[in-house]
Amino acid sequence: MAKDNDEQHTRQIEEFGKNDDFWIFGYGSLIWKPPPHFDKRVPGYIEGYVRRFWQASEDHRGTPEAPGRVVTLIDRAHWETLTDHHEPTERVWGAAYHIPSTHVAEVRSYLDIREINGYSIQFTPFVPSSSPDAPINCLVYIGLPSNPQFLGPQDPDQLARHILKSRGPSGENREYLFQLEVALKGLSAESGDAHVSDLVGRCRVIEGEGKGEGGDGEVESGKAKTEVLEEVEK
Repeated sequence: MAKDNDEQHTRQIEEFGKNDDFWIFGYGSLIWKPPPHFDKRVPGYIEGYVRRFWQASEDHRGTPEAPGRVVTLIDRAHWETLTDHHEPTERVWGAAYHIPSTHVAEVRSYLDIREINGYSIQFTPFVPSSSPDAPINCLVYIGLPSNPQFLGPQDPDQLARHILKSRGPSGENREYLFQLEVALKGLSAESGDAHVSDLVGRCRVIEGEGKGEGGDGEVESGKAKTEVLEEVEK
């Protein structure tokens, strides 16, 4: 049965987009750093998942020696078996992008490289905020709990401190967190994420403490920006 499901999933991936129906849902950096060649961008949400900074980033917001933290999605049923410090939002907001059939192969190759660090292809109904009665079947990259970069529940204060001190080829980990909050709030009046905003608030407090002590410590501002390469996220 598992083999049959795997084969069916592989066929779905191979055939997706052949009828000019390639849509990808972004819930992290794809919201503010979209894929190439899209001709439509639609704000909206998916249900049945929880967004969390529980995925290690060894290639963009961290290094193999000191991984950063980026978001992934956890199936709501699985999340309910875990111990979390934050309550989930009812919906995971993000943006869906339509890729014309002539560019699907190129964009798929681009995304497979961009999302290589532990993410795999899944599919989910996406609800456009402008047309809630017309869901769209979207491809989405998710770091499943079985992937080696999945970290599971973490203490929020320790997580905030880890994000503040992490950086990788794509830049500082804090930039990813702060940009995500801004991007989410720009989608809708209802699109904020308490988990993301709580981490931002904790980081701001910690940064303030560091400045008050007269030194940057582990929350140094990082004025020498690293070169911005491709993001790891979805």
